[in-house]
Amino acid sequence: MRMLQGFALSLVVSNLAFADDIHWTYQGVGNPEQWGKLKPDFALCEIGKNQTPINLVENEMIEAELSAIEFAYKNSAATVVNNGHTIQINYPQGSSIKIEEKTFNLVQFHFHTPSENQINGKSFPLEVHLVHKNDKGELAVIGVMFDVGNAHELLDSIWKKVSSKENEEIKLDQEINPMNLLPEEKNYFRFNGSLTTPPCSEGVRWFVMKKPLTASLEQIHQFKGWMKHDNARPLQPVNARPVLK
Repeated sequence: MRMLQGFALSLVVSNLAFADDIHWTYQGVGNPEQWGKLKPDFALCEIGKNQTPINLVENEMIEAELSAIEFAYKNSAATVVNNGHTIQINYPQGSSIKIEEKTFNLVQFHFHTPSENQINGKSFPLEVHLVHKNDKGELAVIGVMFDVGNAHELLDSIWKKVSSKENEEIKLDQEINPMNLLPEEKNYFRFNGSLTTPPCSEGVRWFVMKKPLTASLEQIHQFKGWMKHDNARPLQPVNARPVLK
């Protein structure tokens, strides 16, 4: 009996060690349904109550006087990296937004296909997340959707430097400005959410633009080719949190 108990205990320890070695993914063993079980640090992916992405349903939102986002984005040199989870553009210091009396510095932006958030039940073929952080470490993310249409010039500048080799960081040929990733009308939906990847930390301010941009089918297919699979977390429950419009 003791032998069996010892075997069972070693099996549990072995499984826990195995889980700790599993890398989070969008498919297979480390898929989004398993994220919260992979490591203790990822627990919020499973038990969090304010998780992102969500379906933004306008007739369920609260009307509010939302402040305009003050953009202070600058032309800058940037680098692009295929990190295996997304195509990420790391942005140098100097660009920021001001919203709700706080200033957040742009750190990076990256892409998901299909879109992670939805608007009135509609999924878009591509979404960009512009990730900002303030001096206290608080995060603010601006989400912008892409519909299929005309090619996007900034995406062309980025795509041509993307490496198929994971984690190879490459400098872009020319300076870019993330203002080109924003629609002309900058009205947005506002909610409190989380990171959409492990550790799924909550307390993230989310601002999702109402109007989409366009990207060509070729640009979207290029991105899917690098990822080799969808890289979007499934929708999460809104629960009791307010979504403002």
